[in-house]
Amino acid sequence: MESKDRQDERLGLGGPVSRFFRLIRFSHTIFALPFALGALIVAAHGLPSLRTLLLVVICMVFARTAAMLFNRLIDWSLDQRNPRTASRHLLISKSAAFVLLALSSAGFILAAAAINRLSLLLAPVALAIIFFYSVTKRFTSATHFFLGLALAIAPVGAWIAQTGHIDLAPLVLAAGVICWVAGFDLIYATQDYDFDRREGIRSLVVKLGIARSLRLAQLLHLLTFAALIAFGLVARLGAVYYCAMLIVAAALFYEHKTEKLDLVGINRAFFHSNAFVSAVFLLAVCVDRLV
Repeated sequence: MESKDRQDERLGLGGPVSRFFRLIRFSHTIFALPFALGALIVAAHGLPSLRTLLLVVICMVFARTAAMLFNRLIDWSLDQRNPRTASRHLLISKSAAFVLLALSSAGFILAAAAINRLSLLLAPVALAIIFFYSVTKRFTSATHFFLGLALAIAPVGAWIAQTGHIDLAPLVLAAGVICWVAGFDLIYATQDYDFDRREGIRSLVVKLGIARSLRLAQLLHLLTFAALIAFGLVARLGAVYYCAMLIVAAALFYEHKTEKLDLVGINRAFFHSNAFVSAVFLLAVCVDRLV
């Protein structure tokens, strides 16, 4: 079955902005953004200033855009050989991708500089981490955890934006994000099992096989739930938060029922369940801190 990208290209659908957003999977920004905003609200003990909120969102968008563009450039030829991603290079020219990568990276650093000194000092480190993920599949099977680390920067960065320092709470939340992302990336990577084996791409799915990888994903999501509970304890959140975490647990359980679906089914369940998890987390924090 054709992917949406390929269908749109074949039919000539979508303008430049639409193609760019599909290239960087802009809709997937909602996975990490709620955790960043949740950490920001907890750190502020309520609503942060509008300036801080906007700068955090701007940093998130620029960082996400830079990370995805770097990934597309690194995997340009590889994506063309993978049936699932073969049409990505049609969405934008390579030269345009380089220019946009430079602009989004500069935008991220400038936005971080406008927040506080520590944010500026750590901005290049954050970019290095999110860029490094894209090359890990070439030398380590633990690439899924590096993706988790790249997204886990978001809540820590938001906390620093509000407080100017690092505390235990955002680190606990970051650990949960790492386990959550690594778990769902293992499920997602089962789609590329045959291609990755053929191309020599490193992943735990290739190393462990699909069945064992799915069991590891279950364990990681159990650890995710434990970390989210621990975050609530460290941050001294209330009963509403813990009740919401039961809903998160149910969503994670549902995600593991998608492993037998076809490609379209996995993609749909992957997006909906993970977007739901992050949205419930943010809503729980908002109710606890703002109501």
